[in-house]
Amino acid sequence: MTKTNTPPSYDMSLVDHGFEAKTFKGLTYPLGDHAPGYGEIYPLAPDLGWTRMPVPGNLAHINLWLLDDDADVAGGFAIADTGLFMPDTINAWKDIFAGPYAGRALQRVFVTHFHPDHLGCAGWLANKFKAPVWMNRTEWLMARMLTSDVRDAPPEDTIARRKFAGYDEERLDKLRAQGWGNFARAVSRLPTGHIRMDDGDLIRVGKRDWTVITGGGHTPEHACMVDYQNGVIIAGDQILPRITSNVSIMDSEPEANPLAEWLASIDKFKAALPDDMLVLPAHGFPFKGVIARLERLAAGHHKQLDDLEAALRQQEMRAVDTFGLLFGRAIDDSIYGLATGEATAHLRYLERAGRAKLDIRDGVGWYSAA
Repeated sequence: MTKTNTPPSYDMSLVDHGFEAKTFKGLTYPLGDHAPGYGEIYPLAPDLGWTRMPVPGNLAHINLWLLDDDADVAGGFAIADTGLFMPDTINAWKDIFAGPYAGRALQRVFVTHFHPDHLGCAGWLANKFKAPVWMNRTEWLMARMLTSDVRDAPPEDTIARRKFAGYDEERLDKLRAQGWGNFARAVSRLPTGHIRMDDGDLIRVGKRDWTVITGGGHTPEHACMVDYQNGVIIAGDQILPRITSNVSIMDSEPEANPLAEWLASIDKFKAALPDDMLVLPAHGFPFKGVIARLERLAAGHHKQLDDLEAALRQQEMRAVDTFGLLFGRAIDDSIYGLATGEATAHLRYLERAGRAKLDIRDGVGWYSAA
């Protein structure tokens, strides 16, 4: 496909924009492979901009959204999600504020959920512009808790849960040596308060009305923003086009069943969203075909659950023994913790559904088919 170097002028339909649309696995990408560079803005609409910021590792980027918010202040704008708090992101934001948004006043900072690539610069932006942070209360409290929990070594109950999942002593020693509180290093200092975003809230931003829809599983109450009139959803990590959001048991809720919450949220969004809606995901490209994507996400997890149950009929397994089956690739140290959380979530789902049984021996959890 031939790509132009200069973004085309805005077109309401996202059809006659000069890029070649792509269709892949039932989804349509109206802009094809086009994406803005770091510190650049592509106008999805006259009042809705798209930029990207860097993220280390395989994700490589996060999509962020700029909304006209000029009801009270001429030229005012809002930001939905903020990027990691690191020099490259800050420099990209400074390029925007010195370039296309020079002289404009940030009115609000919306954050979909507490993960650092979404929340990281929220405090820096809020303090720089004296603008409030809007978040779901649970997500806000998670952020406040994690940014304040910094210590020299992981808590012993966390070590015990990693042993339960199957970590050997060498890996446990590495965990002990890493310290505790990496979350706080990727997040700027937050204001003492926030403005709450509850499920079902209607928020006026500029000339658009955004309905808040929350989902669970990836985080406790991830907040998406839906503009029904114009057919757009700021989806965060709740609906991604090509990768599946991590669904893990968190240390803050070791007895939770996040995969059950995730599958229930998929049903909730399927019932709430029209299929022709333009999805603005945190990673990947804007796309259409949200119902097909939600169904594919659910089907993928159900297949993993069925495969895992079948494997447990052949042998008992710890969480770490399921990596090859669930992920189909080598799991290195950089994602070992995420893989552990997701594997444990799938095993927990089977156990709570009566499809697996758990035997704890010497502090290690062994699962077998029920």
